[in-house]
Amino acid sequence: MSTTTLLLARHGQTTWHAENRYAGISDVALTDTGVAQAEALGRWAAAHPVDAIWTSPLSRAVLTAAPAARALNLTPHTEPALRECDFGVLEGRTLAEFETENPGAAEAFRSDPVAHAFPESEDPLTAAERGTAALHRIAAAHSGERVLVVAHNTLLRLVLCRLLGIPLGEYRRVFPQLRNAAVSEIRMAPGGTAFLSLNVPV
Repeated sequence: MSTTTLLLARHGQTTWHAENRYAGISDVALTDTGVAQAEALGRWAAAHPVDAIWTSPLSRAVLTAAPAARALNLTPHTEPALRECDFGVLEGRTLAEFETENPGAAEAFRSDPVAHAFPESEDPLTAAERGTAALHRIAAAHSGERVLVVAHNTLLRLVLCRLLGIPLGEYRRVFPQLRNAAVSEIRMAPGGTAFLSLNVPV
């Protein structure tokens, strides 16, 4: 495998994210702002062409990738392992709401979100492994090419930490947020991953 460039994009804003609610495996609709962000990503892709597009199966990612696919006349590939983490009892809720019920658990999460993940949530270690394996498969399938990957905030931050050798428990500190429909660029090669940019506006 030669070097593959992956352009990682978080999906557009959703109705829950507008209120800072956790949307993991829940299939939540894009807001009008999210649709506009998807269209902007499509215009960016038209000016910075890619050879392939891969998305999470969740509709917010699929719909965010659609304008880019139309602009480049590409058929997106769907990768189930790119889905967002399951946030358990936090699905559809804010951290502030959770904190009023269980301040100790909320504080433990803030101190180490991997060691103290939300109750009933997916193990962040498992999410990091599945997401990282998915990017390795995509890079191998598109050796030497440029690929747009549309996925999710927490999953991509965990994967970036795994690829770059950063402790997973630091993902919220090192990568406070992947902005909606912004692009972060990495290059994957047999010797490792290079991190080129974060949250580039489209």
